[in-house]
Amino acid sequence: MNYGRAFSYITEDPEWLKKVGIAMLVMLIPVIGQIVVFGWTLEMMRRVINDEPETLPDWDDFGKYLGNGFKEFVVRLVYALPIVLFYCCYFVSFLGLTAVAGNAGSDSDAGQALGGVALFSMICLYCGLFVFILVAALLTPPATGILAATGELGAALRIGNVFALLRAAVGPYLLSLLILALVAPLASSIGSIACGIGAFFALSYILLVSAHLFGQAYKIAKSTQSA
Repeated sequence: MNYGRAFSYITEDPEWLKKVGIAMLVMLIPVIGQIVVFGWTLEMMRRVINDEPETLPDWDDFGKYLGNGFKEFVVRLVYALPIVLFYCCYFVSFLGLTAVAGNAGSDSDAGQALGGVALFSMICLYCGLFVFILVAALLTPPATGILAATGELGAALRIGNVFALLRAAVGPYLLSLLILALVAPLASSIGSIACGIGAFFALSYILLVSAHLFGQAYKIAKSTQSA
């Protein structure tokens, strides 16, 4: 993995400011804008995977980016769905337990016991929610890598293939996620200084960085599987 390359390749494109600036403006379009930028960065990931020239994609095929971005959106949604369902169960259970504890009376033994159960359940469910978030964060990059390489939504949703890719390069994927977790908030904070709109520029930049990192990780995973 060449982690530094993921940050430096962007500025090597003579028109990088223009292209990232367009991505920033597109992201200002509610909902659709981010989906289109997903498709644009997915094209960049495809180029990294296929060892094509690492120039940033031109903004000459909006429809293609919208279609591919929608596929990526579906992939992200599917792998995040267990988080949403688990959170709903957590929220409903916590409300139910606290309501029962309140009806029993906070001073009664039953009320105190139910309050303790509610607190313990909240802690357990919160830990479970964290595990689901971590699993989704680990599965999404190899899934989008499959989507970028094949263009097939069904292949990206085959959980067995995704797990196999993750196992083959768990180190690169995990370290890439850690780097992005550290850099993304910093970049967004710096970007927010420019009247807030700079945050969209920073987000576009970070999406390009992640496309390169996860493209590299995908190649490592495939080469490991082929060895």
